[in-house]
Amino acid sequence: MQEQNHTTLQGKFNPLIRPYLVLYGAFFFAITIVLIPLAIIWLCGLGQWWARHYFDKLECELSSNSLRFRKGILFQVEKTIPLENIQDVTFTEGPLLRMFNLSILKFETAGQSAGQAHDMRLIGLIDAHEFRNKILSNREALKLHTQHTAIASAPMTHVNQDQQIQLLKAILERLDTLCELQKNQNTIK
Repeated sequence: MQEQNHTTLQGKFNPLIRPYLVLYGAFFFAITIVLIPLAIIWLCGLGQWWARHYFDKLECELSSNSLRFRKGILFQVEKTIPLENIQDVTFTEGPLLRMFNLSILKFETAGQSAGQAHDMRLIGLIDAHEFRNKILSNREALKLHTQHTAIASAPMTHVNQDQQIQLLKAILERLDTLCELQKNQNTIK
């Protein structure tokens, strides 16, 4: 049995996420008008305490076949997303995020219904563009490996030669896609 390479990439988070979270929380308390006193308490210390502990608990790890992240203080959320289930990784920056040199990576997964509330967002990853490209390239490599395994295990018969030709064409298309991703990644650097 062949073992896959299980090297991992640890995501690092920008410490500026802490003041961003404090301001973000204070803004939402303040817009309710009734909770303005809570916004003041939030800004005077509670928000800094919460943001510091939240930042300390953030973890993100990308392996050759999954993405695992963990966040939260009182209610900790740990998710492992198989790479083959990731349909897209969206990169988002807004004016407030740019002010703090932050961005959001949002994950769309297979089987997720439209409008479904989910917690598959990472705020404040350092080099988020590069991390996004690495997720997508690992996903493509995993798809190629899965296809290669399917071809290798299929018996060579006249009946499935057409299927094998189609799989080889699909592999060629995936290789072209990987080459294009590699070119794009090299131009970003």
